[in-house]
Amino acid sequence: MTSMTPMTPARLTAGLLLAALAIGAAGLAAGGDGWSFAWVEDWPLLAGIRAPRTLGACLAGACLGLSGAIAQGLFRNPLADPYLLGSAAGAGLAVTLVVAAGALAGAAPLVAGTDLLLRVGLVGAAFCGALAGVAATLALAGGTARPTVLLLSGVVVGVIAAALSDLLTLLAPEALRGRQAFMLGTTSFLGWTGVALLAASLAACLPVAVRTARTLDALVLGESAAASLGLDLPRLRLLLVATMALATGAAVAQVGLVGFVGLAAPHLVRRAVVVTHGRLLALSALAGGVLLAAADVAARSVIAPRELPVGLLTAVLGGAYLLALLRRRSAP
Repeated sequence: MTSMTPMTPARLTAGLLLAALAIGAAGLAAGGDGWSFAWVEDWPLLAGIRAPRTLGACLAGACLGLSGAIAQGLFRNPLADPYLLGSAAGAGLAVTLVVAAGALAGAAPLVAGTDLLLRVGLVGAAFCGALAGVAATLALAGGTARPTVLLLSGVVVGVIAAALSDLLTLLAPEALRGRQAFMLGTTSFLGWTGVALLAASLAACLPVAVRTARTLDALVLGESAAASLGLDLPRLRLLLVATMALATGAAVAQVGLVGFVGLAAPHLVRRAVVVTHGRLLALSALAGGVLLAAADVAARSVIAPRELPVGLLTAVLGGAYLLALLRRRSAP
């Protein structure tokens, strides 16, 4: 009887890269009228819509996977996600504010994609709102020295921002549709500009996160043990939080609130291989890209020619995965 070959980081990396290539090809083929591999005839459609959408989904997923791995390492909790520190609530409030302001000013109902200027405004508002949410959490917590207080501050900021978003929606009901499109998550409006911004954000965040991964390794041993190693924990935590905020803000600004990718990607990597945080961060980014790209292809194909919101699909699949995991762990 032969034993199975154990999974190694190299094997996992190769598998994820092959999956990314296969899903990328599927993304180029998936369209509103079904799948088509006539790429020469469909070249304008591929170059203008499908290619940036597929690549953008992969990059956004990579940003979320990286942020999730950072969050889980910082809080030493495998169920932490990138939105814990108020970035999602801040982005949602900013988008609702922009949409409500336009509606109250007498503009037509604001829906993403109806106007280029509006789209740029919503993307900018979501990005700034995500960073503002994290900044408010840091200010309320008095820095990053106390992780529990930081986590609770994120919850407070999230609750307040969500309440303000609901209030704005009551004042301007026309804003509900635009807010809903953002909250459900979508990759429909990704273009080459968005791809470039996501690529730049990932290129800036991933090296910083990997270089500071030793901090996350040390935190596994506990606060006291990490401090005894001579690490400047408050400064390094702040750097990691800023990195997480930038990566999350970039993804949220382009695709809205897509749940479970940031939670599931590092979790799946840890179940496959045992690695230090340096490799975990890189592999989580790669796994997150594969997950969101696959979800994007499925969202385009399940009820074609209509599309499912990709955030809705990831939430359903992520919830089913966590439920299965819970049942497995609670089984006698």
